[in-house]
Amino acid sequence: MMIEAFTTTSPAKSQYTIDVHGFSQTERIILKSIFSLSARRAPKFVEFMPTVDSTMDSVPDIFLVDAEDPNAIADFRQKNATNTRPAILIGDTDHGIVCTILSRPLQWTKLFKAFDLAVGINTLSQTPKLEPAIGIAAPYEKTQQIIAIPTLRPSVPSIAPAQILDIAARKLASVNHSLTDNVTPTSPPDRPFNWVLVCDDNITVREFMRVKLAPFGFHVDYAETGEQAVGLTGTKHYTCVFLDVVMPGINGYQVCKLIKSKKGAAKTAVVMLSSKDSTFDKIRATMSGCDTYLTKPVNENRLFEVISKYLPTNA
Repeated sequence: MMIEAFTTTSPAKSQYTIDVHGFSQTERIILKSIFSLSARRAPKFVEFMPTVDSTMDSVPDIFLVDAEDPNAIADFRQKNATNTRPAILIGDTDHGIVCTILSRPLQWTKLFKAFDLAVGINTLSQTPKLEPAIGIAAPYEKTQQIIAIPTLRPSVPSIAPAQILDIAARKLASVNHSLTDNVTPTSPPDRPFNWVLVCDDNITVREFMRVKLAPFGFHVDYAETGEQAVGLTGTKHYTCVFLDVVMPGINGYQVCKLIKSKKGAAKTAVVMLSSKDSTFDKIRATMSGCDTYLTKPVNENRLFEVISKYLPTNA
């Protein structure tokens, strides 16, 4: 639920502060991740940290309040007695306050939109429309989850690691050049530089990841097969690889082992995205060197936490 919000009329800034009131420990962890990854956006949103000695930023730009916490509401009313700053309440009650109301659970996409609107930014009109790096179907209506569609695959004979590297090198030469045409949105000069690789033979999954990564200025390559992924990892360093498990040719476990076996390179985090959720599959992923195992359909908040963890702003 959202009601008319108070928005600022001051000139746009590169960074806005948010004063947080209330929330559980779990929600605070989510908010910490949100503020961390927000540094990759324009504008940035950081948690308000008043200091005794400084007069700058002595008043926050936005209040973020737990509507279910009476102490948080009381504290907010005291600090915003003159009603000069916009507020975002999380819960089901507005307490008679002119503000934006967002229902639980905390969702980072909705929070970013609410932050933008609170400072007078039209999120829809100002968000760049990025084209995918490979031929992907027109963007579908955004949903909260990926729909996992079972696919029948032919059996593939096992291949020795040495053969895999040789095959990958040869196949990379014939891969459609669009695979290395990267999504490179314009980003502020102080934004950290990260390459991300998404490898999945499912167009819907690739589009889902494109939409979720786009707001944060990552430079993204896409691959449809394990061979393409191995070939691309030989051309540049990827801070993080999102990797499907079941693909034509070599599977995600083999790809992960090859990525992790590279010597002398900076660490690459491998996040597996799979519809397989058995304990055996997760153990197998761990043994192959996987850093995090996410099951499909992917929970957006969990995905956000992973992005924040492996693609930090100080990378």
